Amino acid sequence: MRQFNSLLKQPELIALNARSIETEAAQKIWVAIAPDNLAQFSHASSIKNKQFTIFADNNTVAAKIKLFIPSLLIKLEKQGCEVTSILVKVQVKSTPLAKPKVIKKLSAHAADEINQLSKKLSGTPLGDALARLATKAN
Repeated sequence: MRQFNSLLKQPELIALNARSIETEAAQKIWVAIAPDNLAQFSHASSIKNKQFTIFADNNTVAAKIKLFIPSLLIKLEKQGCEVTSILVKVQVKSTPLAKPKVIKKLSAHAADEINQLSKKLSGTPLGDALARLATKAN
């Protein structure tokens, strides 16, 4: 156990822990002041030298945040933060793997109902479309 405790006292881990605490505090402030639709697509990094650094998921979110900077600075002042500027950076996340497309099929009963309706509407564009849909269901 003593070896593990000595590892925790390494200067690198102490610095990493301090940075983690700093980032967590900045994120709590960001969630409190940011509009909900922007907070879910961005995250706070730090507050250093009276500058609040925000990372946006894409350019659109970054542009929207930049429009709100004056009101966000007022909210930060009300929170008691000594911040004079907000720096917005774009940090694009890697794209997730595309989910395989699920092919949905109609039940036999639904296909029969659509087929009957297509016969009633035969000769119309809607009737023709329903007929194609009914044949694809089987």
